[in-house]
Amino acid sequence: MHGRPDLDDTIRRLQAFETAGADALYAPGLTNAEDIRTVCASLKKPVNVVMGLRSGSFSVAELAAMGVRRISVGSSLSRAALTGFMSAAREMKEHGTFTYAENAIPYADVNAMMRDG
Repeated sequence: MHGRPDLDDTIRRLQAFETAGADALYAPGLTNAEDIRTVCASLKKPVNVVMGLRSGSFSVAELAAMGVRRISVGSSLSRAALTGFMSAAREMKEHGTFTYAENAIPYADVNAMMRDG
């Protein structure tokens, strides 16, 4: 993420955090399965990866099989919401229509999810 694509350096840094007592280790930007497996195998503490990036998308089961113990989604949920917002706004501006509302979740469903959580 910060211009240092050296996996060995990433692993050395994570091992230093592990030695210093970190409870979980996080290396955002890992996007291929081989790198994720290598990092997880190189550490004893739980490894966290971020999903929702434009590259590197795996299922929870696939990540678990690679050794991942924690998953973050960063800003991807808010970006997905903004994508829906922009799509709806574009439809209104460009076409003068409101069909986006046909796929919108009803408030009753949202309220039920929050209540029954």
